[in-house]
Amino acid sequence: MPLYAFRCEECGEPFDVRASFAEKQAGLAPPCPACGGRKTKQLMTAGLLIRTSGGGGASPAGCAPGAGSGCCPW
Repeated sequence: MPLYAFRCEECGEPFDVRASFAEKQAGLAPPCPACGGRKTKQLMTAGLLIRTSGGGGASPAGCAPGAGSGCCPW
């Protein structure tokens, strides 16, 4: 399940919420865990990172397993 970042507009507390895509599309509006406030706003997130193992994906130039370039996570 994705993790969504929120901030309470009443007390300023940042918090995270795990929710399914269906819950998000249904209008996810969690209360603040610090003050119980209902005025919460979702913060922008960088996106979803999906890693696969093995071939099929494009790699940056010079980036391959065992290449020693230091850019690869594997």
